[in-house]
Amino acid sequence: MTGVLRVGILGSGGIATAPYGVLPNLHHYAGRVEVTAIADVAHDQARATAERFGIPAAFGSLDAMLETAPLDAVVNLTPIPVHAETSRAILDHGKHLASEKPLAATVAEADGLIDLARERGLTIVCAPPDLLYEPYERAGELVRADAIGKVAFARVRSSHAGPGGGPAGWPSDPSWFYREGSGPLLDMGVYGIHEITGLLGPARRVAAFAGITEAVRTVRGGPFRGVEMPVTAPDNCLFMLDFGDSTFAVVDGTFNVHAARSPKVELFGRRGVLNLFRPDGPDLEIYRTDILDGVDGWIEPQAPLAANDRRARYGRALLVGHLADVVLDGARPVLTAEHARHALEIMTAVMESAREQRFVDLTTTF
Repeated sequence: MTGVLRVGILGSGGIATAPYGVLPNLHHYAGRVEVTAIADVAHDQARATAERFGIPAAFGSLDAMLETAPLDAVVNLTPIPVHAETSRAILDHGKHLASEKPLAATVAEADGLIDLARERGLTIVCAPPDLLYEPYERAGELVRADAIGKVAFARVRSSHAGPGGGPAGWPSDPSWFYREGSGPLLDMGVYGIHEITGLLGPARRVAAFAGITEAVRTVRGGPFRGVEMPVTAPDNCLFMLDFGDSTFAVVDGTFNVHAARSPKVELFGRRGVLNLFRPDGPDLEIYRTDILDGVDGWIEPQAPLAANDRRARYGRALLVGHLADVVLDGARPVLTAEHARHALEIMTAVMESAREQRFVDLTTTF
């Protein structure tokens, strides 16, 4: 492998082109990552994106890009239902893979991708990139250092008001987010699942509720304002994860959170509390018991608490930079396919638990 990772971009939608997306932020990896091609079934859109970002070649299909362009890896930014089949084609052609979440639609599909990558000696990294953000890295260090004692339970907020649910609107038709095969669990809940399992390790079982809060939603703003969207995927998912040894987490993955003043993640330990991303507060804060004899309070750890600089600087391109670090430098992968598979199993278990009204045991790990 040379000192530059040559990548193709599959998909030219929002994750590829939005200000926080992959292409507007890849200049930070100049000399490390080179985009040699882009492909999209909307060929005109791919050509326009290639012209906008100075990409040498644009294709109307993944196969054409894989057969023609000089590539070491592909960044898969396709819609959720086709992640597995497109990722398999990428690996079949001997290319490393950076995939948007979720890795696949079923655990069996994820198993197949992991096995194929292992057979070919290829690397898979999978979004979301949150565990690469400094506050999550620091929080993990604090938990492992026993800074708050044994974690008894956690609360994780992993929701928003839904695409088209706010007055600012949505740049494209958001209806597909509310159909079977999508929904808030795959769109938003996956973040919270990755975050809490990244901090506490693999979960052992799931108990869940899921349902549809309204049969039809109406886009509130933007170019599709007034469009009515039938809701066929559960838009309200609440679930509990059991990590064993009486450590639990409550996670929401819904399209029903217009605003919140609580931290995104709260860890409650026997000797303290750790908060991540409290609105209008620090990105990371910690509360300790017995700072002095009989005195509890919020403290500043010896090592400074981290600001979320990587997210602001790199946006979604951080996923591609991570792949380059692993492939070019042999760095330890953080966003592994095995972790993504565990998150996927949790999501499928949430729906099974809600449907069958029972606990569902988990079998995967990472």
